Amino acid sequence: MTSIASGSRQVFFFGVLMAVPVASFFLVFRPQNIEIARAKKEIDHKQAMLEKLRLATAQTDDLLRANTQIRESIESIEARLPTTKEMDNILRQVAELASENGLKIPNFKKGDKPVAAGLATEQPIDVEITGDFDGFYQFLLALEQLPRITRISNMEIMRNNDVDGSMKSKLVLSIYYQGDSN
Repeated sequence: MTSIASGSRQVFFFGVLMAVPVASFFLVFRPQNIEIARAKKEIDHKQAMLEKLRLATAQTDDLLRANTQIRESIESIEARLPTTKEMDNILRQVAELASENGLKIPNFKKGDKPVAAGLATEQPIDVEITGDFDGFYQFLLALEQLPRITRISNMEIMRNNDVDGSMKSKLVLSIYYQGDSN
């Protein structure tokens, strides 16, 4: 009996020794592995959200930079638009440019109505200029260099047959300025 009791004791002891790792697998390691897998999944999700946030932040910086550039461009254009009060100074500058280039302006007439042109206002001016063609060309080059936004439309150039190189021009000079609401 002692050998049977000793044998059954050994089997029992062996069973307990085998049951401890099996039980620890099911009671300790398996729940820990499930918890670790859940934590890894949560970490992956948070990293994906962080990456999306990084991309959105980068776009925000790009948009802020683009908005700043657009704002600076608008300010630059607005700086080139005189106010209503400065219109007479611009007209005086145009007359001086013509005079400096040996031209005469017998007719210099403001249009009746200013025309809305987006955020600015366009004031058309009927101009008649007489003089040397080379002077007229230099006048146009100087007019282009003015720090204001201008446009020439409806330009007619007629040759004066009496004097070589002499001409007469009729044109509409439009000067853009900030309206009263700006």
